[in-house]
Amino acid sequence: MAERPSRPHAVLFACGMNAVRSPMAAGLLQQMFGKSLYVGSAGVQKGELDPFVVAVMDEIGVDISRHKPTTFEELNELEGLSFDLIVTLSPPAHHKALELTRTIAADVEYWPTVDPTGIEGSREQRMDAYRAVRDQLMAHIQERFGRTGAGNE
Repeated sequence: MAERPSRPHAVLFACGMNAVRSPMAAGLLQQMFGKSLYVGSAGVQKGELDPFVVAVMDEIGVDISRHKPTTFEELNELEGLSFDLIVTLSPPAHHKALELTRTIAADVEYWPTVDPTGIEGSREQRMDAYRAVRDQLMAHIQERFGRTGAGNE
């Protein structure tokens, strides 16, 4: 069995617009580890928080309704980019993170994640697409960081 990489102290999730995938992942990791880990999220561009994201996260008790989409540049101006791990969820975010790691010391991991915003159909079909992304991110997070209560809490 491969050894799990050490748990970072500060994790940044990044996607295209910081409106769907990265706030979802950040909310999940925050719920699992609380204040034992600093979690942020950013996008290559700035989008609008998607109401479907708020709804599917609310289903599992994670409130991200106050999330404000932020770009890498805005995050850098607000608090700096002092993360030891950047998890990218889209190709543009991955390229941006690799560009940034020329000047900051952070590991970058790419977790290709479907953007559910393009799914058409009934409200329930669209919700199912967002739930699938949420559940995939949860599985990645549990695999990468371990389950809550595991390790050195």
